[in-house]
Order: sequence, then structure tokens, then C-alpha cells
Amino acid sequence: MIYYEEKHVWSILLRLYHWSLVIALIALTVTGFYINSPWTQTTLEGAGHYPIQTMRNIHGLAGYLFTAAILVRLYLLLFGNRQERIMSMLPLTRRNLRNMINAVRAYFYLHDDPTEVRLGHNILAGTTYIITFVMALFQIAGGFYLRLPENTFWQTVGVTLFSNQQHARFIHHLLMWYFIIFTVVHVYLVIWNELKHRDGVISSILSGNKFRPRRIK
Repeated sequence: MIYYEEKHVWSILLRLYHWSLVIALIALTVTGFYINSPWTQTTLEGAGHYPIQTMRNIHGLAGYLFTAAILVRLYLLLFGNRQERIMSMLPLTRRNLRNMINAVRAYFYLHDDPTEVRLGHNILAGTTYIITFVMALFQIAGGFYLRLPENTFWQTVGVTLFSNQQHARFIHHLLMWYFIIFTVVHVYLVIWNELKHRDGVISSILSGNKFRPRRIK
């Protein structure tokens, strides 16, 4: 028989980062699509209404929120609790590598051991989050390069990473699709894990607590 014990996993800072990122990504995606292909009458721009400029302003504000969230996550990767730090999320030890392999097997229904469930992220998820974090840094660099091309710092960063603004705009658009696909897969797997393991993965992003299985003989 398996019993569960409640454990605190996510700090308030991690939870604030998560929901700030959710809000920012929704706003950035909607306004990004609009900026790329406006679906209102653009003649309104010269009639006392400025829908494109308004969308650009919202996009910029959401970009600052996104940047702040990523900076918070960077801090937590270095100084967060045990579950939040980078070393607990990568397959750099034999135990973590085994957990990553078992996570892949579990998603293909080839492995089903509830004692394998970790308090923090499984290593497959953790590695994916680190990759997404790197993608976010490129997205931030491209966004500021497009928004502030006259700024010497962002111009230098932009030219170094993207060559010119047209390339930066194209990569910025591609990375938007990466985040859309990531979000869809993330939501699906979170629900899958909640139904499969009952460890409170969904409620934990609100309360900070998860449930660890403990085998009682």
C-alpha cells in the first residue's frame, strides 16, 4: 500500500515567477500576432485611435514582465531551494540520468513506479525547462533589439546574435511558436502527471506543496 506525505516544494518566488510568465506569454502571443498581421482597420491609426501602437505598448510591457520573470528564475536556479536549483534539474548524475530515462519510459507507458516520482521536476521536465530558459534569453535579446535598436548595448547584442533586425524579427517569430508548442505540451503533461500520480502537481503551483509517495509494508 502507498501512502502520501505532504511536502513543501515551491517557494513563493517560484510561484510568482510561474504566473507572471503565464500572463506575459498570453499577452505577448496575442499582441505579437496582431502586430504581425493586424485584424482591425489600420486606418484608425490616423483617426484618433492607435490600435497598432496600443498593441506595441502592451507587447512592450509584457516583454518587461517576461524579462523580470526570467531574471527571477535565474536567481532561483542559482539560489533557490533544493528543487528549484539547476543541479537538481539536469541529468548530470547517475541518479538523475536514471530518472530521466524512467520519465521517458513512463510517458510511453513502459514504466509505472510511483516511488520514482520526485518532489521537484523529473529530469526530463527539468532539462526541457533549462532549454526553454535559454530560448527565453534569446527571445528577450531579440525583443529588446527590435524595440530599442538605437540603444548601443542592445544594438551590439542584436548584431552579434542575429546580424540584422530582419533576421532578429524572423527568429523572434519562430521562438514564439516554440513557446506556444511548449505551453501546449506542458499543460498536457501536467494534467497527465496529475491523473497518473496524484502528487498534487497542479495544486502545488498555487500552494507550493506536493505529495510524496511513501511505501508502507
